[in-house]
Amino acid sequence: MRAGNAGSAGAATRNPVPAAPRAAARFDLPESDAFTRPYWDAAAEGRLLLRRCRAEGCGAAHHYPREFCPYCWSENVGWETATGRATLYTWSVVHRNDLPPFGDRVPYTAAVVDLAEGPRMMTEITDCPESELRIGMPLVVHFRSAGATGAVDGSGFAFPVFRPA
Repeated sequence: MRAGNAGSAGAATRNPVPAAPRAAARFDLPESDAFTRPYWDAAAEGRLLLRRCRAEGCGAAHHYPREFCPYCWSENVGWETATGRATLYTWSVVHRNDLPPFGDRVPYTAAVVDLAEGPRMMTEITDCPESELRIGMPLVVHFRSAGATGAVDGSGFAFPVFRPA
């Protein structure tokens, strides 16, 4: 007789337990934490938040949210509701993306916009054919839901995207 649990391998093959179905990995959902939660909560309400430096002599707005000012390094920064207005800086139409769920969305327009408050932001342009896109065109924010909206596990998010004003 061999040492060890020789019988367990045979039992597993005689009575296989079906594996639970695995959901496809999502590459479009952020990880919300205590710092970013105000941003995602505001987005769910249809508001775009920025961070603004409150240090004397600076006052710069920035995006993506950080806990410090990227211009003067002050930690005296706070949340501010943006106007939601922007202009198109550049764009690229994506025709192929193999990562879930982007493959179901192609083609889509990835873009960088200049927010009215100053910062540049990566986003997506919606409701506009590529032939009508122009550098400097005025845009306005709206929000797209993704994930399980209202899910208690926090998997539902609203994302700021832009369309022509």
